[in-house]
Amino acid sequence: MLTPLTFLVPPASPPSLFSFNRLSHFPFSTSISATTTSASGQSSFSFTLLNVLLQCIKEGVKLDHCYRPRNIGTPTDLLRVVSRRLVLATKTQSITTMATQEEECKGSVKAQLAKLFEVSLKVTVPNEADVDPLIAACTGKFGDYQCNNAMGLWSKIKGKGTQFRGPPAVGEAIKNNLPTSEMIDSCSVAGPGFVNVVLSKNWMAKSIQMMLIEGIDTWAPQPPVKTAVVDFSSPNIAKEMHVGHLRSTIIGDTLARMLEFSKVKVLRRNHVGDWGTQFGMLIEFLFEKFPNFEDATETAIGDLQAFYKASKQRFDSDPAFKERSQQAVVRLQGGEEKYRRAWAQICEISRTEFHKVYQRLGVHLEEKGESFYNPYIPGVIEGLTKQGLVEESQGARVIFIEGINIPLIVVKSDGGFNYASTDLAALWYRLNEEKAEWIIYVTDVGQQQHFDMVFKAAKRAGWLPQGDNYPKASH
Repeated sequence: MLTPLTFLVPPASPPSLFSFNRLSHFPFSTSISATTTSASGQSSFSFTLLNVLLQCIKEGVKLDHCYRPRNIGTPTDLLRVVSRRLVLATKTQSITTMATQEEECKGSVKAQLAKLFEVSLKVTVPNEADVDPLIAACTGKFGDYQCNNAMGLWSKIKGKGTQFRGPPAVGEAIKNNLPTSEMIDSCSVAGPGFVNVVLSKNWMAKSIQMMLIEGIDTWAPQPPVKTAVVDFSSPNIAKEMHVGHLRSTIIGDTLARMLEFSKVKVLRRNHVGDWGTQFGMLIEFLFEKFPNFEDATETAIGDLQAFYKASKQRFDSDPAFKERSQQAVVRLQGGEEKYRRAWAQICEISRTEFHKVYQRLGVHLEEKGESFYNPYIPGVIEGLTKQGLVEESQGARVIFIEGINIPLIVVKSDGGFNYASTDLAALWYRLNEEKAEWIIYVTDVGQQQHFDMVFKAAKRAGWLPQGDNYPKASH
């Protein structure tokens, strides 16, 4: 089932970049000592390092070369190097036996606790079928995690002759029926039966050590999808990439890497703005500046952003130039060879500059810009019209969305298409041609209403399940 996820990025949000590699490039930032803390507020990183060093002493591992500055840049590097030396010295495939005395050591902490509480709930209320553990993180004052099932269970069983006298008693029973686990240091019951869990520092240290050595292959979540489209970066041709595009690029690449690590086929889509009325003035300005435009080099054209501004100024001040630009758009959309070549030349100059940025960031995308979906727009609009979704309004063709005052314009009054036309065609293509089960749009928060309207139109068309709300997640 399709789940579109729109990540709406607030302007002040700093990007985060994660790396999921093995052994030589462990999946942690060098600030782990400051960010990985136990419930008591003490860093578990130093505890992990001490634990490994003690194990090395026990096994007689020589660490004389581990402290050379050329090998060690941070305490995290030291932990990685020492851990690997211990693995080699003890001649084991891995040191995971230190952290995997139980099968529970796979998956997130929340998932592992859920398995333990699932066992406890079956013992506590054996007559209540399919009780899902309600596990949530809690503040350090009470512990690390909390099970919140007691109150809900009490409301179900209080009229059935139960032995319990209230939610606190249910919570005590849940706590007492928990299986023994090395991941739990202590449990307590607070308020109306909340079961608070303090994680074991020793278990956390071993778990971190295991991930440093083995990577997180066995820990990675397995999303219930095979194919996902991640739409990110998406700069505009003939314009500079701004911080919003860079933020989208980094966050989108991070999401794509995470999904790829979890064995999902990810289609990385760069939905560049390479089509529209602005290309009429760019092409006409190119013809004026360079009559033999095909001989014009990137150096001759110069800064494409300045080229765009100059053409826009001419467009706004010269009615004759404006008229020629509008005719150029018609000829471009009609497929005239000369205009298509000029358009392709402008796009290639921008594409070269974008590639420099992506290369420095180590990001790869497949460009499928607005022009790619242009041939699909008429068929998509025709299909929506046959379904009775498209109506005439003030010369334009629109889709009215319940709860929103303005309509979604899919064909402008002059017969041209717009962003909504393209985005609907792109969504249709991703669903029907690329068979995407998840579609993730990493865009600026300013586009929230636009995508909300596109998704609601898609639901009315039956492209998306009626019972679900979209976007599934945003930030």
